[in-house]
Amino acid sequence: MSRERTKELQGEFAARRDPLGWFDALYREANGDPSVIPWADFADNPLFVAWRDRRGLDLRARSSLVVGCGLGDDAETVARSGGAVTAFDLSPTAIEWCRRRFPNSSVRYVSADLFHAPAEWRRAFGFVLEINTLQALPADLRPQAMAALAEFVAPGGTLLVICRGRDAGDPADGPPWPLVRDELDALRRAGLEPQSLDDTLDHANPPVRRFVAAFERPK
Repeated sequence: MSRERTKELQGEFAARRDPLGWFDALYREANGDPSVIPWADFADNPLFVAWRDRRGLDLRARSSLVVGCGLGDDAETVARSGGAVTAFDLSPTAIEWCRRRFPNSSVRYVSADLFHAPAEWRRAFGFVLEINTLQALPADLRPQAMAALAEFVAPGGTLLVICRGRDAGDPADGPPWPLVRDELDALRRAGLEPQSLDDTLDHANPPVRRFVAAFERPK
């Protein structure tokens, strides 16, 4: 599936005032072929792995949450790092796909809405990973999304966000819509403390600018 078709689907659902409905529609339209999902890389995310190894974060003693897990590759990477892992996606089709791809996985795959997450997830996770979800949301939904992300982080826990980045004057024709750095301040306003922010290029051809931003909730 081309990114042009992705944009068409997003536009169709936006016109219906259903800005999130296109996610499940995309997975259903893919009809079981993972190669046509634009953001499915079927591999460890190298920016996450590099950050994890550099940070030396021990996930074995932490419960982890993977946000917008898609087809599950990032969740499986976290699971191999240790600890209990929950992964969720708005799309029930994507979650069923994850369960078929990884039938023996230790990850708990759940269909859930970031904006209406289970109450028991509030401040329940020592590590929260968000890759490419914020950039798939229209700008007007992102502050609310970041407030919701922050609420998953337990005292002393860490949130890592990996997203496309841009300068304020750069075009943002999406999806995906790259973020500007100031947008990430919504996480600070939601009670998290910034720990690091890498402004880097990924391993795509051609390379894509990414923000790798870590935040922590004070103990």
